[in-house]
Amino acid sequence: MSNEIEIGRGKRGRRAYSFDDIAVVPSRRTRDPKDVSTEWQIDAYHFDLPIMAAPMDSVMSPDVAVALGRLGGLGVLDLEGLWTRYESPEALLAEIRELPAEQATARMQEIYAEPIKPELITQRLKEVRAAGVTVAGALSPQRTQEHYQTVVDAGVDLFVIRGTTVSAEHVSGNAEPLNLKRFIYELDVPVVVGGAATYTAALHLMRTGAAGVLVGFGGGAAHTTRVGLGIHAPMATAVSDVAAARRDYLDESGGRYVHVIADGGVGHSGDIVKAVACGADAVMLGAALARASEAPGRGWHWGAEAHHAELPRGERMAVGSAGPLERILFGPSDVADGTLNLVGALRRAMATTGYSDLKEFQRVEVVVSPYQPR
Repeated sequence: MSNEIEIGRGKRGRRAYSFDDIAVVPSRRTRDPKDVSTEWQIDAYHFDLPIMAAPMDSVMSPDVAVALGRLGGLGVLDLEGLWTRYESPEALLAEIRELPAEQATARMQEIYAEPIKPELITQRLKEVRAAGVTVAGALSPQRTQEHYQTVVDAGVDLFVIRGTTVSAEHVSGNAEPLNLKRFIYELDVPVVVGGAATYTAALHLMRTGAAGVLVGFGGGAAHTTRVGLGIHAPMATAVSDVAAARRDYLDESGGRYVHVIADGGVGHSGDIVKAVACGADAVMLGAALARASEAPGRGWHWGAEAHHAELPRGERMAVGSAGPLERILFGPSDVADGTLNLVGALRRAMATTGYSDLKEFQRVEVVVSPYQPR
């Protein structure tokens, strides 16, 4: 059965769905939320929560990465952000928060033009390691070749290669591209790589030996990729397609399981529920954690796309502060908009539909039910 529709006589397109277009359906069984497990594991690393923090300066500092690790999640540091360009970036973070909208992009381009300093990469990762939590750092594909040795030498546990679109086969006429398969094979640490938004792209990334694949283009809330480049990945369909690639690769590889991480479009607790329902093992959160009072953005949120030197495809945006990180994750909540008690909401959804762990919950029934905001 094809769900292709005719766009015009010369072009057909597949119908794709965002998280807002689908809903989870209760089954015949319910459970007590206390009996539900939200644990997951990637490679040798075990986490109480299926939550990774997006490597964005508005979300993660070394201190917040440690705080999230102690609460059971995984903080991922942006190793191309202000923390690896400046010894003390707090004043610049404050300046970015205060910039008038019409000056924000141009000034951020200036601030982020400062070179990355390898010794600061080492220092930031060691700060996280000293706290005894799992250490994760991210580089873009363009900077991986240049800085990966510094990252590995600093003792990273999980290495994240994150870009708007990452492919296993990058073609370039003027530069030696990153050979992901050779790179991952030679590396001694597990690599999480993405974004990918299609079955084929994800399958190719899985064949490189990646431990996890990021689905989507990241930074959903702060992105203008759809407006700037005309590129967009409706996340319910993208996660489901990549989960199918994971299943087929599991057979192809004789049992190697690659983790699927939804990255983008996961701004509220209901989106986390639906991401797992579509097949995600975990989610990468940006805006949802940028609302924490400890987050460096202090109610403002931006990603690397917002200060791209030639073609910015993101913007600094106000997300507000919802409360401390612990309250965002575990409540209690005094609002009904899905911004507080993210983990409690996931537990309750799993309990209400009768599932006891995340792997089971990936089998929950889902319907197409486009959401009309009141």
